[in-house]
Amino acid sequence: MKTSLRKSNTLFTSLVALAICVGIMVYAPLLSNAHVSSTSITIVNNSGREIRHVYLSVPDQNNWGADQLVNSVIAPNGGSFTISDVSCSGSTIKVIAEDQEGCFSYQVVSCSGATWTITNDTSRDCGN
Repeated sequence: MKTSLRKSNTLFTSLVALAICVGIMVYAPLLSNAHVSSTSITIVNNSGREIRHVYLSVPDQNNWGADQLVNSVIAPNGGSFTISDVSCSGSTIKVIAEDQEGCFSYQVVSCSGATWTITNDTSRDCGN
């Protein structure tokens, strides 16, 4: 009787371990941080400079994507532009704006829908 109980316990333990492994393999991808969400980012230009190019990047990298304005500009003193269906693989994304003088401004924004307002006080990188 003890021998059959030991065999039953071993079989039960093996089945439970197998079920846990299968559960982890099935549900782990659903719980991972690799989920890509889609959001919109609005850029408001309250500066006196025209914005000619806007790029997106992962916050800690300098590999910028294509120009989001294509053939548009964001007019100074209140112009705005919304980028729709932005893919975010994390919780933030870096937005890079290039003005009419070739200077760049950067802002890391939330992937849960964001507005970045550029003013005359927004810091600029003019390569100097």
